Amino acid sequence: MKKIGIVMGSDSDLPVLEKAIATLEKFDAPFEVHVYSAHRTPVEAKNFAQNARKNGFGVLIAAAGKAAHLAGAVAANTTLPVIGIPIKSSTLDGLDALLSTVQMPGGIPVATVAIDGAENAALLALQMLAIEDKELSEKLDEARAENAAKVLEKNKAVEAKYNK
Repeated sequence: MKKIGIVMGSDSDLPVLEKAIATLEKFDAPFEVHVYSAHRTPVEAKNFAQNARKNGFGVLIAAAGKAAHLAGAVAANTTLPVIGIPIKSSTLDGLDALLSTVQMPGGIPVATVAIDGAENAALLALQMLAIEDKELSEKLDEARAENAAKVLEKNKAVEAKYNK
């Protein structure tokens, strides 16, 4: 299986990204985590993106808050799929990061998840890799079935309490 690259603009984003890391660990997916800023370490961010395919990555996840140019900067330097996670900041509750991540110009796509949506970013990355990986696809199917069973159990409890 190809690796998933997780890159964040600052280590202050790590608490959000721990949900992505936990999700990837649950699926035994290989990954690496890095801190590269689109603004403060642009050369390193560019080198990471340009060499990602050669270094065994299949999907990249880029998380940043405020101006949130990291996902776009990464996507501009690779043709691998890039998933952006806008990180909530104290100034505009993450709306600034969401708009910076989602409003990409034509020709440089970035798939964008919800503000602080690290778990979904990891799941989307896994789904992309599962296109060519039957074992991973089966694990994802099992996880979906487990989630559905949990919801149906909650439904039974609510129905038993209120539907008399």
